[in-house]
Amino acid sequence: MLSESEDGGLYGRERQQPKWVLLKGIPRRYTVVLLTFVCTNVCYVERIGFSVAYTAAANAAGVKQATKGFVLSAFYYGYATSQVPGGWFAQKVGGRIVLLISFILWSITCALTPIEADKVGGLIWARLIVGVAQGCIFPSIHTVLAQWVPPHERSRSVSLTTSGMYFGAAFGMLILPGLVQKEGPRAVFLYEAAMGASWALLWFLCASDPPLSELPKASASGFGTATGYEKGKAPHFTLSVDERETGKRSAQSKSDIEAIPWRKLMQSLPVWAIVVNNFTFHYALYVLMNWLPTYFDQGLHVGLENMGMAKMLPYLVMFVFSNVGGVVADHLISRQSISVTYTRKLLNSLGFAIAAVALLVMPHLKSVTGAILCSSISLGSCAFARAGFAVNHMDIAPKYAGILMGISNTAGTIAGVVGVSVTGRILETSSLGPSDPSSWMMVFATPAILCILSALFFFAFATGKRIFN
Repeated sequence: MLSESEDGGLYGRERQQPKWVLLKGIPRRYTVVLLTFVCTNVCYVERIGFSVAYTAAANAAGVKQATKGFVLSAFYYGYATSQVPGGWFAQKVGGRIVLLISFILWSITCALTPIEADKVGGLIWARLIVGVAQGCIFPSIHTVLAQWVPPHERSRSVSLTTSGMYFGAAFGMLILPGLVQKEGPRAVFLYEAAMGASWALLWFLCASDPPLSELPKASASGFGTATGYEKGKAPHFTLSVDERETGKRSAQSKSDIEAIPWRKLMQSLPVWAIVVNNFTFHYALYVLMNWLPTYFDQGLHVGLENMGMAKMLPYLVMFVFSNVGGVVADHLISRQSISVTYTRKLLNSLGFAIAAVALLVMPHLKSVTGAILCSSISLGSCAFARAGFAVNHMDIAPKYAGILMGISNTAGTIAGVVGVSVTGRILETSSLGPSDPSSWMMVFATPAILCILSALFFFAFATGKRIFN
């Protein structure tokens, strides 16, 4: 039996120490989770920042909605190309290194991005590069968390990490419109580049590989096998004889990398259940993230700079309910109230059902208060649903969590490309134009329908059992 040491490491005393300890006296896996939370926070400040800064510049220059949609969607083309390669590379060389390289690349590119609305080619190339760099981030994070976090902490750890996206979006919506108004769009890019470089330095100094990282992705597969739960106590974890023997071989051997069951992954209905729901989540998220500023500005005739803290409410609600979903899921699983499978299905279905209703109602209210309320409910419910589908990668294939995240996040990225671009086209071809709230009914009805269909698909085919060893 192997138990945790005082600092949270497993497998005895053999471990790599970080160059600098961020928080002394707490388990190192908590430090890693905290750093990944800050990572997603910074990434979404950057994404919101570009949307806000470019929207201001494009509106001032009279750029057409279709052109704006194409520029905004360019990020997702780059983002889609690096998801699966990013997950494969993270498993091969380690998620810690890939995260560092990704942050350095996008920070430099962000600092050099042109803001002139007529430089469409330069803007598109810059967004493609930033997209490629950030496309490696979430697969790498899943690889890191699969290595560090034991099964009974996965839901809340993944939920906390991903909630950084929403906190970053809320922070960006609060601070950046005022920064654009005061210092211009260019200041936003420089601010974001500085944040990215600061996080990269912090990660370089504080992050470390997991204990006995020469164990292949056996130890990375969830710290062995859960041997059961004792009431009021955390579960114990053991390594099988096979895992111990495998751990004596090189974790990065060619045979280990080539053993990835690509065909089985792509033919698995539980995998497709995750993929479909990731697509729907990101369709709703990216459409609202990229087009809410335009909806407030042109549909409801209220500038973001005049909305105060109200404009950050949808993302704060996402932050809260992402963590609520994670805590609820881990509570149900650790108490063995219901199975892991039904825990995932319950939270996923509940979240998407509420989100669908809110999206359908929003354009009918035709008010700022209604838009803030409905967008908050819809995004918060989608974040709650992540305790269903987003953690499920580690349930069914912990050894390939990064790669599976890359596959499902590719679908999510395609949703961004399709959703953001199609929304621009819908508004461009509408007879009433974006200045009439009625033009937005189809915009919001599309993700609502997707929420209902994907929730049904997940309920039918998802599982919480490990199906890839």
